[in-house]
Amino acid sequence: MTTKELISNIAKKAGLTKSQVADLLDATEEVIVQHLLEGKSVQIQGFGTLDVKQKKERISVHPRTGERSMIPPKQQVTFKPTQNLKDEINNW
Repeated sequence: MTTKELISNIAKKAGLTKSQVADLLDATEEVIVQHLLEGKSVQIQGFGTLDVKQKKERISVHPRTGERSMIPPKQQVTFKPTQNLKDEINNW
């Protein structure tokens, strides 16, 4: 689903204009990103939790040459769905 499709579907279900939904979606994204940048997790009831995890540095080996290189540590956004969402997807 693209952003345009998401906006269109939400507008139909909520009875709002597409521009209102687009503004709401932009504001939601800004708030979520800001919380993640502050190191806080974001829990959306009935959907899941977004969190930032620190990945450790590691050694990578090129499959053809066998050359080893160090991959630096980085932060990664993770998503953990709620049990209700998992059940709904599995029973669909």
